[in-house]
Amino acid sequence: MLNLDTHILIHALGGRLTPRERQLLSGNLWSISAIVLWELSKLFELGRTGLDIASPEFALALAQIRVWPLDLAVCRAIRALDFRGDPADEIIAATSLVHNVPLITRDRRMRKSKRVPLA
Repeated sequence: MLNLDTHILIHALGGRLTPRERQLLSGNLWSISAIVLWELSKLFELGRTGLDIASPEFALALAQIRVWPLDLAVCRAIRALDFRGDPADEIIAATSLVHNVPLITRDRRMRKSKRVPLA
């Protein structure tokens, strides 16, 4: 199982992955942090993505994806991160820590982490 950050999910559902990302995602189950749903909603509201979480197509895709909750364990794990940045990115990374699920991201800050398990 892999934990996808928001932009990887957008690229995956839009068919715009790199060959390496496509290979990783094709052989694994997908999961996301609950905060990804909020980010997608805001990005759609701001006109920065056409991915509408209210669409039937998104509902079908989401049925195949594990959604990790934002809970106390994730909030506590944020303290253990070795980077600071966008709070949503910190929650996504902490979700990978808590559930020991490798994160797939293009974000440089998160990819430099020595603590977050990466795909």
